[in-house]
Amino acid sequence: MSAHKYELMFIADPELDERGLKKLTEQYLELVTKEGGSVENTDIWGRRKLAYEIAGKTEGNYVVVNYTAEPDTSAELDRVLNLNESVIRTKILRKDAK
Repeated sequence: MSAHKYELMFIADPELDERGLKKLTEQYLELVTKEGGSVENTDIWGRRKLAYEIAGKTEGNYVVVNYTAEPDTSAELDRVLNLNESVIRTKILRKDAK
């Protein structure tokens, strides 16, 4: 298998402060680097209004990350993000897909 480029966007609980959000993000990106992937860019957009209410919340903390990893690593990242109650939504896109 070969590594692919991905873009991860996740929305975290709006109650998380900047430090908490950064810590949460780093915790998950460690999974990528531990598995031999690399993180190219992390962009913390901060608190934004949601397009529609999710789980009773109208705002969320947006984070966008560009990384390179094996498909299995990406699937595991998605799985663990979805298990975290502080994460409202996740979306992972493969950037190099034709």
